[in-house]
Amino acid sequence: MEQTHLKLNIERLPVGLKSKLAPLYTAQQKTGDYLRPGEIYLGDALEFLPRVTPNSTALSVWSPPYFVGKGYESHLTFEDWQTLIRAVIALHFPILRPGGFLVVNIADILCFKDPSMPRIQAEAINQRRSPVTREDVLKAMAEHPACNRHQLAKLLGCSEQTIDRRLNGNNIRGGKYEEQTRVKIVGGLVEEWALEAGFYPYDRRVWVKDPAWENSRWASLSYRAVDEFEYLYFFWKPGITKFDRNRLSREEWKEWGSRGVWFFPSVRSNDDHEAKFPVELPRRAIRLLTDPGDIVLDCFMGSGTTAVAAVQEGRQYIGIEIEKKSVALARRRLATKTEC
Repeated sequence: MEQTHLKLNIERLPVGLKSKLAPLYTAQQKTGDYLRPGEIYLGDALEFLPRVTPNSTALSVWSPPYFVGKGYESHLTFEDWQTLIRAVIALHFPILRPGGFLVVNIADILCFKDPSMPRIQAEAINQRRSPVTREDVLKAMAEHPACNRHQLAKLLGCSEQTIDRRLNGNNIRGGKYEEQTRVKIVGGLVEEWALEAGFYPYDRRVWVKDPAWENSRWASLSYRAVDEFEYLYFFWKPGITKFDRNRLSREEWKEWGSRGVWFFPSVRSNDDHEAKFPVELPRRAIRLLTDPGDIVLDCFMGSGTTAVAAVQEGRQYIGIEIEKKSVALARRRLATKTEC
């Protein structure tokens, strides 16, 4: 396929721009055992990304581990997670073609146990097991000043622990030993890592999905919102980017191509993989940012959704996935072009 993105006369550029772009456009293609398109490779993204042909990939679109307690990420600390995503982003810069895009789909809020947070338990008024109030305890103490906590508990028909909590706060027993859940907004981190690698923020889209009531950690003992949207962060590698209005129809441009918020449902069943996303998610990025025949990469391939979308849209794909069972699932889906 003709590499129109490499047609640039470096010598005609201003001096400052020339020094920045020359290394990208004049990189020598070394011979080597590069990954072939049309394959899903079993292995670590950190080991396989350097084996992608330099300046070859039009789009890399992926959803990293979210660090929310899934089985495949349970071995990671938050520091491990940051090191992983930072390194993966950096490894993309040599392999994306100039003018190409890196699209990272991620929930902007992560949650994890943080031993450094003050261990103060919420007072869940509606889930109290005993109707006894602080006022009840104070009244009983005034009427029976000689009674200790155990005697007051017997008088009020509650536990000694309830007396203690009403007098001294909800965190006296049990809760203070539980590590607090830390909330971290990570959009700024992803941007920082991309800038360090040489990319520039280009755009972001919001994917509004169905509210995850069943999976939500927020629905019971806090005022936090349920999980119902995620971000797609678009990062650009400096170079000539082809803009072709004909990639989408007039209606598609109106409905989603030019819109910052995308509405489509999430996967209804995660029975064979715990972190699927719908094929519509990579499909939109692929149609918007690539042409038929271009190479699309997903280095956290999971169940193969990005590869399925690439094939359906006439693009080539390269997949990398560390879980053996997920690679097998992805290959089965590709064999049948199954969307989920």
